[in-house]
Amino acid sequence: MIQRTFAAASAAALATATLGTAVAAQQATVGFLMPDQASTRYEERDYPGFRDAMAELCADCEVVYQNANADAQLQQQQFNSLIAQGASVIVLDPVDSSAAASLVNQANAQDVRVIAYDRPIPDVPADFYVSFDNVGIGRAIAQSLVDHLQSEDVSEGSGVLQVNGSPTDAAAGLIRDGIDEALDGSAYETLAEFDTPNWAPPEAQRWVAGQIQRFGEEIVGVVAANDGTAGGTIAAFSAAGTDPIPPVTGNDATIAALQRIIAGTQYNTISKPSEIVAEAAASIAYAFISGETPAAETTLYDTPSQLFTPEVVTRENIVEIIFDGGINTPEEICTAEFEEGCRELGIIE
Repeated sequence: MIQRTFAAASAAALATATLGTAVAAQQATVGFLMPDQASTRYEERDYPGFRDAMAELCADCEVVYQNANADAQLQQQQFNSLIAQGASVIVLDPVDSSAAASLVNQANAQDVRVIAYDRPIPDVPADFYVSFDNVGIGRAIAQSLVDHLQSEDVSEGSGVLQVNGSPTDAAAGLIRDGIDEALDGSAYETLAEFDTPNWAPPEAQRWVAGQIQRFGEEIVGVVAANDGTAGGTIAAFSAAGTDPIPPVTGNDATIAALQRIIAGTQYNTISKPSEIVAEAAASIAYAFISGETPAAETTLYDTPSQLFTPEVVTRENIVEIIFDGGINTPEEICTAEFEEGCRELGIIE
């Protein structure tokens, strides 16, 4: 389970961070730079999780949060500003994974630590990388769809669409690799695929609308790489009057996606509570501030890394994973529009 995996890793990181002579909390500036607002997770989960964890570890530390709104140049300016403010550590979820290499080099020259967050920086090793296993995410959502199609006796050789993430996001490339692994080994054909600029749901919607015109009823499912592109995909089918909408995957377990799963318009998502990665990033940042070397379980792109294992969520297990697991409450999800589905699943009475 995610909780157990995190508990062990967090304990190890915290233990490392509290060893040595620099155990006492220090005054330090820590940057937390997120890439875009196409997903609500950064404001709803990542930043609050990081901020609260840092407050517990280092009450005198200042956390500076900024979102680049999918603008790599703006993120460069935000990064420069943090270095000018004397930041000791910058947690960076890059808009453009390739362009972020120059930011790492710049930080190295200033003796500033960079923790790559969620999206890796392939070209230059950061000081640490913390994320969920993105290849595993892609493989899991696609395999879940394949298994579902088989259980529904959907004919072998039928076609699916593949809606990938941003072409400038190395994590999106890893998710795509995992999707490819599952689809290439399946009995179903990939009709077409698309790299969604900046993960923008309207871009996904436009592309899927074109594929609906092109392939029509040949489309038996869609592997969308996150909940935003899933939402755009479902909107395209709704606008085309498709009923029922073919099963669509997702990733991030956003509130909107969980509601769509309850309503039956989205097939799956990935439960990866961002707070888990945010809290781990805070522990790693505190270790660096304290002059310690955080422990790594693996290496990715020559960078010491901590990768967490995600879980697939469908209507069949949403109660166990999301509600019994304490990730979301019925009050957050079961608004008036979704009360009927919540009652059907036993989420509310």
